[in-house]
Amino acid sequence: MQKETESWLKYSEENLEAAKVLLESELYNPCLHNIQQSVEKALKSLVIEKLIPFKKTHNIMELKTILGKNGITVELTDDDCDFLDSIYLPTKYAVGSALPYFYPDKSI
Repeated sequence: MQKETESWLKYSEENLEAAKVLLESELYNPCLHNIQQSVEKALKSLVIEKLIPFKKTHNIMELKTILGKNGITVELTDDDCDFLDSIYLPTKYAVGSALPYFYPDKSI
């Protein structure tokens, strides 16, 4: 495994662990942000490990598509990708909620 891949995976795992702590603390907006970041970094680690060229992006669907075009199947549905992509900006910037019409809860 490449050193850069290891770094991306480490950050992905840290985001996942942070999301778990935030979920337990009922801090759902930052929990969603960390989940999105974990998935994004995990996908980027695959792209990097396989030496697939890509442009800077935070788009989960785009990363899934790039991997798919290179023969790598990712177990995320298009709905999963759309959901994760929809929460990136709202969870990064103070615009209210990670979800456009309501605040997330534990079920989300």
